Amino acid sequence: MKNFVKSFYDFNRDSPQERQERNKLYPELAKFHIALREEMSEEEYQAFYRAEREAARNLMIPNQTTPTQWIRM
Repeated sequence: MKNFVKSFYDFNRDSPQERQERNKLYPELAKFHIALREEMSEEEYQAFYRAEREAARNLMIPNQTTPTQWIRM
C-alpha cells in the first residue's frame, strides 16, 4: 500500500472527523477557506471550491503515458 497525504480537497466536508483532520493537516488553508466563505456568496464559494478541487486533482494524477526508462551511466 502506498503512503500518501490527502490533499485539502480529498477530505469529506460532510464528516466532522474528516474536517477536523483536514484542518489539523492544513491549518492555513482551512483559515483561508473560512475567510472566503465569509466574504463570498455560497454560490461563489462553491464554484471556487469545485475549481480548486479539480485543479488539485489534475496536479496529482501521474502521467501514465510516459514509459519508465533507466538511465545508463
